[in-house]
Order: sequence, then structure tokens, then C-alpha cells
Amino acid sequence: MGIALLALLAALPAWGDTQFRARKMTRNDVPLGKGQCDIRLQIDNEAEVTVRGDLVYIRTISGRDGRDDGSECNEPLPNRPVEDFNFEVRDSRGDIRLIAEPSRRSDYQAIVRIRDSDGGEGRYHFRLSWRITGDGFPTGRFGEPDRGRFGDRDDRRFGDLDDRRGGLAWNNAMRFSGPGRGTSTLTGYGSQRLFDASVDIDRGGRILVSFRTDSGRALTFSGSVIGADRDALKADVMSDDRSHVRGSMYLSRDSRGDVYRITLDGGNGTDRLRLDWDRR
Repeated sequence: MGIALLALLAALPAWGDTQFRARKMTRNDVPLGKGQCDIRLQIDNEAEVTVRGDLVYIRTISGRDGRDDGSECNEPLPNRPVEDFNFEVRDSRGDIRLIAEPSRRSDYQAIVRIRDSDGGEGRYHFRLSWRITGDGFPTGRFGEPDRGRFGDRDDRRFGDLDDRRGGLAWNNAMRFSGPGRGTSTLTGYGSQRLFDASVDIDRGGRILVSFRTDSGRALTFSGSVIGADRDALKADVMSDDRSHVRGSMYLSRDSRGDVYRITLDGGNGTDRLRLDWDRR
């Protein structure tokens, strides 16, 4: 019986002695279309660090248990093949190296080994980055020149319009992200819960809207702003997943121009998608 128990324990995944969820990144200096996790830790002696999604597991090999020191991600590390994956050491006191990239073999986890031979805790900071494709922000679609940087928030209210060219002209870049709750229901597939939302609009009026879901994968829409007033934006968008749902998205704004509600009613000719999200 004891041998059977040992065999069962050996078959279980090696979850870390310390585990935590990296907080949502609030900085806006990460380029559009790039996923990034900055993992900052305090490590004593030797540890193995595993990043899966936005969860971080620290398995202590020797010394005191490692601890978080301000880790953050703008998007969870995808649980599917990633493109242009990069590992970069930003701060270290000892040896730090990547021993497994996210792949099917590693169950799409990034695994890092840290060895600190100096006494006490040492600060370690490594960065994981990748190109967001598929269920994340699309790439190669918004590459026109002079589109401005997302996050260049103008001091004026978002949605300053210029009608001199006979149509809607969006003069200010806009970036919003915040926690919230909502649901997305696609006929034939069921519902999923929505959490954090992010909205990016460039100076040409192109829009990207992404939600964190209970599955850990981002639900993302892209398109163009086609109408705006002080209280709401209207955008024609399409989902960037396999369903290719298209419809009108409405983004309600408060007096500061921040988004507090997002709704969408769309379809793909076969299925209907209804989405409703509120800021919390």
C-alpha cells in the first residue's frame, strides 16, 4: 500500500512550494500585439520557477521558499503554441536560465532554474514575451505608418472628432483596461464568463477589445469605430477566433471617458453571439 501511495505521488504534477497569480499589468508601454510577463522574485539559494498562463509556481530546491516581488502580465501565457517567444534576464544576483520553453512537450509552460550562491535572498527579474496571434490581438493588420502609440492619452476627453473631411475622424489614441464581470453566449457553444477588459483605439479609429475569460484564453474583437458621442462609442467588429462573429459593439463611457459597459449582438450567419460586460 505504501509503494502504491509513493507511485501515485510520483505521478502527480510538481506544483510549486509557492504559487501566486501575476497581477494584471497596468503599464501601457508594451507594443500592441505583444504578450509580456515580467516575473519578479526573491529567491534564496536554488529554485525552479514555472509560469503557466498568469500563474507562477516556485518549487524550492534548497533554501527558503521563494516569494513574489511584483510580477505582472499584460496577457496570460497562451496554452497553445506561441510565436516569437523570448526569454530575457532583466535582473539577477546568481545564475538564471530557461530550461523549457512553452510547447506541447512542456504543457505550454515556461520553466526557469535559478541558483543563488550568495547568502540570503536575491532579487530576480526575468521577462517572457511572445507575439499575440489567434485568440489574442492580431498582428500584421494594423501596421500602417503614423498610427500613433496606444496609450498616448490626450488630456482632452476621448473621442475628439474632426468632421472636416466629411466623415468620422478619431484624433486621439485611447487605451482603457480594468476589472469587470460579464458573459458571452454563442448559440451552439454555450456561455463563458468575462473578467478584465482592455480597449485600444489608434488614431485612425481602429479598435481592439479583449476580455479575459474563465477558460484562461482571451476573447478578442477587432474592427473600426464608426460612431462616437460623449456617452458611447459604436464599433463594427469581428471576433478573432474561429467563429468569426461580426456585429455592432457599443462601449458606454462615463464623464471621464472611461469605459464602464460593453455590449455586442452579432453573428456569423449560423450562430448568434450576445455579450454584456460591466466594469466593477
